[in-house]
Amino acid sequence: MENIEQVVTYFLTHKLLLSACIVLIAILIRRLTITRIRGEANFLSEDQRKWISRTKNGAFTLVLLTLFLLWESEISKFALSLTAIAVALVVASKEIILCFTGSLQRASSRSFRIGDWIEVGPVCGEVIEHNLMATVIQEIALHQGQYHYTGKTITLPNSMFFTVAVKNLNFMKRYVYHGFTITVKETVNLYPMVPIMLQKIDAHIVEFFDVAQRYNHMIERHAGVDLPGADPHIYITTTPTGEQQVHFKLFCPTIQAAELEAIIREEFMTMYCRDFLPKPTQEACTPDPVESVL
Repeated sequence: MENIEQVVTYFLTHKLLLSACIVLIAILIRRLTITRIRGEANFLSEDQRKWISRTKNGAFTLVLLTLFLLWESEISKFALSLTAIAVALVVASKEIILCFTGSLQRASSRSFRIGDWIEVGPVCGEVIEHNLMATVIQEIALHQGQYHYTGKTITLPNSMFFTVAVKNLNFMKRYVYHGFTITVKETVNLYPMVPIMLQKIDAHIVEFFDVAQRYNHMIERHAGVDLPGADPHIYITTTPTGEQQVHFKLFCPTIQAAELEAIIREEFMTMYCRDFLPKPTQEACTPDPVESVL
């Protein structure tokens, strides 16, 4: 008994040797069984073929089950190791996977293409390149009321497209709804100035107004929405602290928006100082010709 126990302990300690013995014994038993089934017949009958097939499949299944039970603890540890490695790989490559899927989402939705103006969160710019990992844009100073390039190139990972809304601003490359506000501290009636300012604005936009109307109609047809139109708008509101705010909105060529804003601001402040401020204040607001020359 002691010798048998030593042999069993030895084989359980050396599982690789035991596995080889099990496979060898199974092969010998299968071969003997198949030889017994075949017998001396030159041609196999249908029943003999069935029993030979059952013997082969049964031997394979029995060996596989025996080896699984023998190596169960090692297989469990190996599976846990593979799971840990897989989880680590997924966590480490999460951003890369999101970039790839973000690129697929952009391509499938056709949200923008090279040359389009887009806004992604606080960033605005023209798309100059995109690939599977990132999108490169040339920044535009849009939030400052300007429409010129800042000279900065921004690389956006495609994973941002899952968390941040992408706005296509392509129509703004030619014409834009440009809005700006002038705040007036004094409590005066500004409404008589509105029709006069509208006349002045009409004089500035008359050269491109027809083209602006056609472009506005084209955007409406493409977007399927009713836009405010190409006519300028002025409306007045009041802040919580009692100050008046005059809001201007123009539909004008993008490259002329900043220039038109500067001209309209100057005309409004000139009219405001002339009509509502005391004369000493007007003289203080008006630059001295000599100082202007200097």
